[in-house]
Amino acid sequence: MANENNENGAAGAVNAGNGAQPALNVLAQYVKDLSFESPGAPNTLRSRDKAPNIAINVNVNANPMSGTEYDVTLTLNAKATVDESVLFNVELIYGGVFRVANFPKEHVLPVLFIECPRLLFPFARQIIADSTRNGGFPPLMLDPIDFAQMFQQKIAEDQARSKVQVS
Repeated sequence: MANENNENGAAGAVNAGNGAQPALNVLAQYVKDLSFESPGAPNTLRSRDKAPNIAINVNVNANPMSGTEYDVTLTLNAKATVDESVLFNVELIYGGVFRVANFPKEHVLPVLFIECPRLLFPFARQIIADSTRNGGFPPLMLDPIDFAQMFQQKIAEDQARSKVQVS
């Protein structure tokens, strides 16, 4: 029985017709863009009395590549400042190619904008931490992100925008 299940695994679900199990596969992950700037170094590397202000921005994009394959990118920007001086600015665009098969049409967007970035985030978080540490600062460990809330907020904003345009 175990061999039968292996033969009809994810590839079998993709090729099967109606009633096939939904499948989400990570085909590739990659760094599309990475930038670390520390304009005041080495002066900004000295210890301080107060913690810096850190502004973090997160964005998710998804683009179809084929019928079931999508390129999903997670963009993270983190800028640390003390008063008017920038300690560091790190920007990362981390992407993944995903196969999304046999999901009901209404579930595809939530999979792309919630589940896919949830899978990418730990890797992107580590790249940000390594970049800030390699830049001479303590590693910036980003808190987990609620991608479901981000998606719901984006849907609400899009609906509000469409109502404004219609009026």
